[in-house]
Amino acid sequence: MTVPAPPRDASPPGQPKKAATAAWVGSALEYYDFFIYGSAAALIFPEVFFDESDPATATLLSLGTFGVAYAARPLGALFLGHVGDRLGRKKIMVFTLMLMGLSTFLIGCLPTRAQVGTLAPVLLVLCRVLQGISAAGEQASANSMALEHAPPHRRGFFTSFTLSGTQGGQLLATLVFIPVAALPEEHLLSWGWRVPFWLSVAVAVVGYVIRRKLDETPAFARQTATEGVVRLPLVVLAREHWADVLRVVAGALIASVSTIFTVWALAYATSDAVGMSRSSMLWVGALANVVALAAIPLWAALSDRVGRRPVFLAGAVGSAVTMFLYLWAISTGNYPLTLLLGILAFGVVYSAANGVWPAFYGEMFPTRVRLSGVAIGTQIGFAVAGFAVTFAAHMAGPDGDDWTAVALFTAALCVPPVVAALSARETHRTPAERLGERTAPGGAAQPEKVTA
Repeated sequence: MTVPAPPRDASPPGQPKKAATAAWVGSALEYYDFFIYGSAAALIFPEVFFDESDPATATLLSLGTFGVAYAARPLGALFLGHVGDRLGRKKIMVFTLMLMGLSTFLIGCLPTRAQVGTLAPVLLVLCRVLQGISAAGEQASANSMALEHAPPHRRGFFTSFTLSGTQGGQLLATLVFIPVAALPEEHLLSWGWRVPFWLSVAVAVVGYVIRRKLDETPAFARQTATEGVVRLPLVVLAREHWADVLRVVAGALIASVSTIFTVWALAYATSDAVGMSRSSMLWVGALANVVALAAIPLWAALSDRVGRRPVFLAGAVGSAVTMFLYLWAISTGNYPLTLLLGILAFGVVYSAANGVWPAFYGEMFPTRVRLSGVAIGTQIGFAVAGFAVTFAAHMAGPDGDDWTAVALFTAALCVPPVVAALSARETHRTPAERLGERTAPGGAAQPEKVTA
């Protein structure tokens, strides 16, 4: 009797592009939902859901709700990572998209503080928690799907589509908010802010159609057919891969650059201290994201040639410098300078780290615990990044104009990613079947235990 051969690790022709496209579109649609909340938290929610008599406190509380989703993400990562490593990447990708669409639509239906009092911000926080749980599994599952379908020596390029999709979603969210923010104040605060959230219904439908047709990865199929799935991925991570999980946690703090740029800098620039218009600052984000859409795959392709570490390090160190320059430009009130430095900081420099981390983190783990390792590590780091906005608002002082303190804070948060990258292995040339193998002191790969 002939025993069937296990599935091949190589994807059939066309599957890598299909997986990358599904990751791009799905992440774009998912993070459209996530980032319209950030724009609303900076521009709208302080007046709609919190006490208008104390604008500074209302803004602080509103930005705090932005961070709530990041606090929920580690818990979501524990559950979704476990399910994804046992049942497959595809199921998680579909589930997270539907959950995000539903929770975002419900935000657009919430009553305001004027209508139901303190119940309004409570309901807002509950919906935000659901958004965070969804986002916890989205990027890790999409990264794993793209990485495991990618051809050898091009894993950086193909996995970067997940992050360029995220930037695409942020761009779409910004473009939707530009006409909304231009509405008369009365219409904006009554119904206008709800429209972007209601559009999440279309987001969910389109994303479901795309992702349900995607095949499971050959690497996961082979893992299932040969060694079998791990019963408790968290146990394996804690026992065999704890150091790489910590590296991912530290590396994920680089996302603080994104949250400070997207939320706090927007609130600061449109405050009375600076006085730039909402629409003009939204255009800074939109154009920076247009540049990022091109820069991310280019940086990722470079990492396939020179390695993950040097590209990631360039992005982390450069972000600490350019974010300082960007916040300084805002403080001057010079819009052309702000636009130029915003594009440089977020569109070009930050994209180096942002575009390479999907492959960099994913290659630290073997197939059997990859989704759990990336999900748990990134979401703990992202939780800190989410609340970086709240800390920044506090550090900016009672008038919200101490930008130097915020710039130094952002630079400090770029230090752990640098340390993580310097201590990590270079994996851009490591064969897919040997990713996540531990090395002995002499550099020889050590086989991993299969038991869970």
